[in-house]
Amino acid sequence: MKAAPFEYVRPDSVAEVCEILAADEDARIIAGGQTLIPMLAMRLARPTKLVDIVRLKELRGIRSDDGAIVVGAVTRQVEVERSALARRALPLLMKALPWVGHPPTRSRGTVGGSIANADPSAEIPLVAVTLGAEIEIENSGGRSSMPADEFFIGAMVTSVIPGDCVAAVRFPVWSQPRLGTGFHEVSARQSDFAFVAAAAQVVLDEGGRCIDAVLGLGGVGDRAERIDVSALIGADVARFVISDLVRSATEHMEANSDLHVSADYRRRAAAVLGTRALGDAIAEARAADGMAQ
Repeated sequence: MKAAPFEYVRPDSVAEVCEILAADEDARIIAGGQTLIPMLAMRLARPTKLVDIVRLKELRGIRSDDGAIVVGAVTRQVEVERSALARRALPLLMKALPWVGHPPTRSRGTVGGSIANADPSAEIPLVAVTLGAEIEIENSGGRSSMPADEFFIGAMVTSVIPGDCVAAVRFPVWSQPRLGTGFHEVSARQSDFAFVAAAAQVVLDEGGRCIDAVLGLGGVGDRAERIDVSALIGADVARFVISDLVRSATEHMEANSDLHVSADYRRRAAAVLGTRALGDAIAEARAADGMAQ
């Protein structure tokens, strides 16, 4: 099958992009095209215009800014993988990126494209929700931001309205020395869509007590969710039963059934993978300065 007819435009600025999008609500942005092109070929998407933003330098790059790493929307996923700055400051994202498609797709796919597509099983949105990232959006009124948890509404649905363009993602940096991360997912094959994915980040003090901890789950329901693990904060991790905490937090989660797995399977996998991710994060934090295992 071939794509339905559309007009192709390549604006010279983000302001021009926003004007085009505001004037035509059926126009679609294209950057890496790793999801949109197959959807066009199957006629699951029928835009009137494709607005190519991949060459806009103002939407590209990785930089440190006021306690965060800001990744431009058209930055290739492989650029983040190879970034020494991102590797130092965003270890959780580094663990998630190898699970994003295959190397050829990461060489074309963009960070902003993954965010804007809002696939419930996608790894980059999961990390954004888990870490409490901010999504920067540009329109005719200027640039604003909103928490990732508010940006993602449902499966392939976001808070973006006509005239909006995702400009960047601002990932907060945890600078504490005893930090650990964990990432797990289950799928039919490596790099396929995740049935369930879990991302965790933990900080411990010198005595092994938890200072901060976050856990996010993707692929379970219609959007990635941050799970409440606040009971872990202040606890001695060596004496804490992580599996009980995660099981209690996930047993009533809304979960989807499909041709691949049932909702019950997703809930059980969420508890298992969430426990593993938190366990790995704690073990890594304990090992960060030679803390006794």
